[in-house]
Amino acid sequence: MNVTRGFTGRPRVHNPGLPPGQYDARDDWPVLSAEVTPDLSPADWSFRIDGLVERPHTWDWDAAHALPASAYDGDIHCVTGWSKFGVRFGGVSLDAFFHMVRPHGSATHAVAHSHTGYTANLPLADLTGGRAWIVWEYDGAPLPPEHGGPARLLVPHLYFWKSAKWIAGITLLDHDEPGFWERNGYHARGNPWEEQRYSGD
Repeated sequence: MNVTRGFTGRPRVHNPGLPPGQYDARDDWPVLSAEVTPDLSPADWSFRIDGLVERPHTWDWDAAHALPASAYDGDIHCVTGWSKFGVRFGGVSLDAFFHMVRPHGSATHAVAHSHTGYTANLPLADLTGGRAWIVWEYDGAPLPPEHGGPARLLVPHLYFWKSAKWIAGITLLDHDEPGFWERNGYHARGNPWEEQRYSGD
């Protein structure tokens, strides 16, 4: 994992809004990636949902932007220990995409995959009901490439490794299938409030 210098070793200050083991990164947003940041323009970006759905579908940049806009205002938490409060992301709720593809009743889990090949597994319930987004804006500006731009998955109630950068698609399954970090010892779900950092937590 590539890590920006200087984000480790911060003091833990008591804050009731912080999950256990986290610190407030304040104005910092550490850059952590399992892969090299790709040179991916909006014109080259696409997003597909397939697997256990009635109507598999692929959206390009313009088609995704034509869906109803949605925003997330809240907090994000990284498994490496930092949290950011009061962030704002803009994009489209995953519910709008799922409405078009119509998931089968047998679908219980998902694998998100990036244009780089990175994958992350999630229960389908963590992606529906206004809990997840495809986002391309941060704080009113285009999402920077090092933070997943042109577009990333956002699942803010889970540790941030689940919010796959450079999102390319989501495949719905009837079983759990570990992604990149889950195959390398990380927790299958990643709930910050339960400190589900590693397998067995």
